[in-house]
Amino acid sequence: KTAGAEVVGTMVQATRTASRNFYVGKGKLDEIIAAQETLGYTTIIFDDELLPQQERNLEDAIRVKIIDRVALILDIFSQRAHTREGRLQVELAQHKYLLPRLAGQWSHLERLGGGIGTRGPGESQLETDRRLIKDRILRIEKQLDDVRKQRSLYRDQRRKAGIPVVSLVGYTNAGKSTLLNALSQAGVVTQKTLFTTLDPTTRRITLPDNTVVLLTDTVGFIRRLPPTIVSAFRATLEELEEASVLVHVLDFASPEADKKCATVEAILKDLNLQDKPMITALNKIDLVLPADQKWDETSATAYLTKEMPPAPGTLMMSAVKGWGLKKLLEMVTEKVNQGQVSTNIPPR
Repeated sequence: KTAGAEVVGTMVQATRTASRNFYVGKGKLDEIIAAQETLGYTTIIFDDELLPQQERNLEDAIRVKIIDRVALILDIFSQRAHTREGRLQVELAQHKYLLPRLAGQWSHLERLGGGIGTRGPGESQLETDRRLIKDRILRIEKQLDDVRKQRSLYRDQRRKAGIPVVSLVGYTNAGKSTLLNALSQAGVVTQKTLFTTLDPTTRRITLPDNTVVLLTDTVGFIRRLPPTIVSAFRATLEELEEASVLVHVLDFASPEADKKCATVEAILKDLNLQDKPMITALNKIDLVLPADQKWDETSATAYLTKEMPPAPGTLMMSAVKGWGLKKLLEMVTEKVNQGQVSTNIPPR
């Protein structure tokens, strides 16, 4: 839906191992082909990364566009990238994804037309050979190295100025941009879609003790984040290394809140950021309250604290309602001044 597709059906196959030729088994493949007449689908999206051979065999068998998980995420990223750096990062990830799929596979793209999976370099590279793709990757990596050096200079300037950095991290669509807007009036676009914020946004805010800090909104995480994306966005993610405090914004209303929390923690660990001072902000508490009465910040917090007592280092809040913002700033102030590391507690 975020990429602009209309979902007409879903199929699941339980299997110990994926078929090397078609990813799904022969029976499931026949079922997918048979469903085309009734569902009228024009694209199939697999919630996994396909091997080039699997993708090619599936398109030959079903005769529709086949998109895997990585291609879908890259397509969404290509829509969200607005700055030069963001576009370079997405293009680099796309080229690295396409490189092993080059040999003998451009013919199946020629009939695809527009839509999901065709934004970015795909269509423009139909006649490009492997050597030119590799040359382009090297050029983009050099440009991003220049960006990394520039970011390093900015970080050096910030360190010399003694301005602490507070970074908002979390699963995509957890409400980080909404929180940034609530705290700084940044005017960042917010939508109920994945990866609305791709390019990081930084604003100055003043804490309760009059300390000035830089508040940064970062790209949202997602489960099984493709390595090509992590690699391409390394320059952006390096900003988290300079943060004095990480605020983990969690969608408390999500039925998968615990899994999303674990995903973010795992990615932070991969980035060697697990020991950073951290505050876990349980966002969207207004969506888990009973609908049979009116709530304000005091009554909502009292009710939820009784029903689901928060652990140390966490707070309940609603960025949309403005609930918990004062408490959050107080906790950030304490972390900035004392540098204490709180235990990261599972949400529910």
